[in-house]
Amino acid sequence: MELIALLSSGEGTWAQVSGLIKYGDWEKIIVLGGDFARKFSSEKEFEFVNVNLDKKISDLKDEFMKKLKGKIQGTEVALSIASGNGKEHMALISALINLPAGIRFAALTKEGVIDL
Repeated sequence: MELIALLSSGEGTWAQVSGLIKYGDWEKIIVLGGDFARKFSSEKEFEFVNVNLDKKISDLKDEFMKKLKGKIQGTEVALSIASGNGKEHMALISALINLPAGIRFAALTKEGVIDL
């Protein structure tokens, strides 16, 4: 399964994304974020997609859709929205549903990577 992860604001949220990448078994990893997220690094290879998180929600959804179109190979993705705010989350979820792609929320816990 492919992992789509949003990197935005939130204390400690980048560690959640980093752990998901490290401990999950992913066919492909796509990390979405603004310019500041370009400095994110991981032991595993991932594709970084730069987005303008300051846009209005409908424009942000359109940007997510445009930049993700053709990048998702399967019919569903694992999604991490541990980082970011409600506007960003709604825009990303809406974009994925409209591509269309099914969503399974992924989280890193003490027991490992789980689907929610």
